[in-house]
Amino acid sequence: MELAIECHDLVKTYPGRPPVEAVRGIDVEVQVGECFGVLGPNGAGKTTTIEVLEGLLTPTSGSVQVLGRDWKTKADEIRERIGISLQETRLSDKLTVLETLRLFRSFYQTAMTAEEAMAQVSLEAKADTWVKRLSGGQRQRLAVATALVGDPELIFLDEPTTGLDPQSRRQLWDIICDYRERGRSVLLTTHYMDEAERLCDRVAIVDQGKIIALGTPDELIRKIGGEHVVEFSVNEHQTMGIAAEELQKLPSVSGVQMNSDHALLTVKSPHVAIPALLNRLQQDRLEFNRLTTRHASLEDVFVSLTGRSLADEEQAGVG
Repeated sequence: MELAIECHDLVKTYPGRPPVEAVRGIDVEVQVGECFGVLGPNGAGKTTTIEVLEGLLTPTSGSVQVLGRDWKTKADEIRERIGISLQETRLSDKLTVLETLRLFRSFYQTAMTAEEAMAQVSLEAKADTWVKRLSGGQRQRLAVATALVGDPELIFLDEPTTGLDPQSRRQLWDIICDYRERGRSVLLTTHYMDEAERLCDRVAIVDQGKIIALGTPDELIRKIGGEHVVEFSVNEHQTMGIAAEELQKLPSVSGVQMNSDHALLTVKSPHVAIPALLNRLQQDRLEFNRLTTRHASLEDVFVSLTGRSLADEEQAGVG
C-alpha cells in the first residue's frame, strides 16, 4: 500500500555532557488515508519525532520519506503538499481570522480559499475578529485551519487539544475526522489516550525515545490479556495485605498493577474475577473502600508496558 510517511531507524541526539538521546531508533510507516497516532508522556520523544518528519529538525541518523519524497532533495515539493499545526502555534494578535488565513494561503501555489479554510473549522462568524480576542478553542481551530488552507495531502497535528475544554476538544475531533474522511492522511501526537482511541486507525506508544507498542487501539488492548479493568482499594486504616502474585492466581485475571493505595486487575470476565476477589479479601479480613470496573484502555496498555501511569507522568512534569 502507498505510504504517506516512511521512517526507518530514526535517531536524534542533542549534543551535551552527556548527550541527550531524544529519539533512539524509531521505525514508522503511515499509510495514505490513515490517522496515525504517536502517543506517550511529555519527554517521550513525540515532538522531536514529528519535527524531524515535518522537516523542522535534521535527524542524527536514519531515513525519512514524506509522500514518497526525501527532505534532502525535495523539500519544496513536500512543503507544498503538507500542513502543520505545531504544539504552540503563535499567530499575530492584531490580524483578523480572515487576514491570518489569507496570509497562510499566500504560501502555497495552489490551495483552498481563506473562506473555505475558515468554513472547515466553523469560524465564519469570527472572520473579522482579531486573533487576540479569540477563545483558546477558537485559536486552536484557527491554528488547524492554517494547516488546512494549503489543501494538504498530509497534516501533522502536535498535541492539538492540549489545554482545551471538553467541548473545544470534541469540535477539533470532528474537524480531524472530516479531513480523514476525504482520504487524506493525519499524523497526530497526543498524551490523551481517549483521543487516540477515538481518532486513530493505528497508534505507536513511545517511551524514552523508542516505540514500545504498535498496532490498532483494539489490538494493543487485547495484547494486555483482558478487555476489562477492576480497580479496588481497601479500608484506609488497613494496608494492602495481599501480594500481586496472589491476585494473579485469581480466575480470569491476566494482569496485576499494584499501587500505594489501590490495585488494578486486568480481567477477561469481571463476573468471574470479582466474586473470587471478594472471597480472597474476606479470607484476609480486608475491607473494601472502593471497587470500580471499566473497559480496558490505551492508558492500561501504557501501565502494563511501563509500570507507570501516564497521568502520574504528566503530573510529575516530565519534560
